[in-house]
Amino acid sequence: MTNYRNFEEINRDLKRLNLERQIALEELKGLKHDVKEDFSTPNWLGTIASFAKKYGLLYLLRRIFR
Repeated sequence: MTNYRNFEEINRDLKRLNLERQIALEELKGLKHDVKEDFSTPNWLGTIASFAKKYGLLYLLRRIFR
């Protein structure tokens, strides 16, 4: 717990904490946008396509060399 000597110190800390809160909120907004972008349909389709390509090729190679 901080001991304050005057109201000026209290106000300074309140302003600093308010700025830190605003920065944290802006960071959350950015993270929200990133998550939205990560879960968008084109990203999922690209991931599924690369997965299918990779494991489809492995499946074909296994079938050929058996």
